[in-house]
Amino acid sequence: MRAFAIVAGELVLMVAWWSVATRRRDLWSTIPPILAVLGITAALLAPDASPRVSDGRALMVGVATGIGLFVATRIFVAVAIHWRPFARHVIDAYREAAEEPFVRSLVLSLLVSVPSEEFFFRGLTQRTLAETSLAAGWAAGVTLVLYVLANLPSRSLPIVAGAIVGGAVWGAVAWWSGGIIAPLASHVAWTGLMLVLPPRVGNVEPVG
Repeated sequence: MRAFAIVAGELVLMVAWWSVATRRRDLWSTIPPILAVLGITAALLAPDASPRVSDGRALMVGVATGIGLFVATRIFVAVAIHWRPFARHVIDAYREAAEEPFVRSLVLSLLVSVPSEEFFFRGLTQRTLAETSLAAGWAAGVTLVLYVLANLPSRSLPIVAGAIVGGAVWGAVAWWSGGIIAPLASHVAWTGLMLVLPPRVGNVEPVG
């Protein structure tokens, strides 16, 4: 049942992102509801967590890594924005974000999409794989690959780059902590800061 849910969820999310990328469906009315279903499914099916650190320590480390990832993202965007394809994709992402009221986008992101992604990928998927012949580290690596593949159909360089780097960080802290609190706190902190303090994209001269 868990394997079926993981494969089905992966495929549904890929199709959803493809429909958004090809302009057949709206981002905000498509991705959050699908992630919500995947998150609820994951919460019901995920193996029990085996925390190796206290909840308080997991929370602090999660928030710290989220802030660190945000700073690293700002630095990366400041450099990559001068590459024309990346700049175009960032501007497109900002345009899509602007189409949704800020408070609603904040709620949908922090209370729906982010928790659902963490429950599905770092909860259900990573824990299920860790119970197979794969070691916990390999389970985190395979989960990262699946996470990137799920976001690849978005055809958005910022989204895919965020999935690669963010997925690696969240998978690592989930592996370290043995629970969902650290990756969830990290993901929420990063996403919240990215929404409230988005990297600047104006006044640049893209090249390439």
